[in-house]
Amino acid sequence: MAKGQGGLQTWQRFIVRHALRGLDSLEGRLNPLRNKLTQDSYYRFRSVDEVKLGIKLGVRIDANRATIDDWLRLPGISIHQARNLVELSRSGTTFTCWDDVAAVTGIGLSNLQAFGDVVQFYYYDPDSEITPKQLNVNRAGVGELTTIPVVEPALAQRLVYCRQRFGPYKDWLDLKHRLRLPPQVLTELLHYLRF
Repeated sequence: MAKGQGGLQTWQRFIVRHALRGLDSLEGRLNPLRNKLTQDSYYRFRSVDEVKLGIKLGVRIDANRATIDDWLRLPGISIHQARNLVELSRSGTTFTCWDDVAAVTGIGLSNLQAFGDVVQFYYYDPDSEITPKQLNVNRAGVGELTTIPVVEPALAQRLVYCRQRFGPYKDWLDLKHRLRLPPQVLTELLHYLRF
């Protein structure tokens, strides 16, 4: 009898698993946006309705930490506008509401407000120890660079020397190649340096 029950339980588990797979497949056909979002974390929304569905699925963009790719997810935002937003936030400008984004992009406030809560406007205290201060790698001196936890005096001197000798660093790859930085150090520097 026990052997028969074990076979019955195995069969029941098989039926439940098969039914769940069928439900997942059905949900994927009924909600294709969910599939797109799970397959592509930088899926670019095509309409305000898709943005609203994205909000229900948990998509959020932090206006003051967003990357160019984050901004490009919103319909109607151009690469030029996204770059301006990111550059301003990296230089210390804090976006507090949609009015600020509208002023930078030139997009009408009502158009931006239609995106609802997908963009969050958080405030970060620049003097907080939790929020690292970002230094411009092409302007910072040795003393400033040594305030970064991962940068020892020798690395700071090398960084400044290479910049003075060969010109400003273009981007992260240029910095990595010139200084022959190991990946762990480069990962640490991502939070403290900008170009």
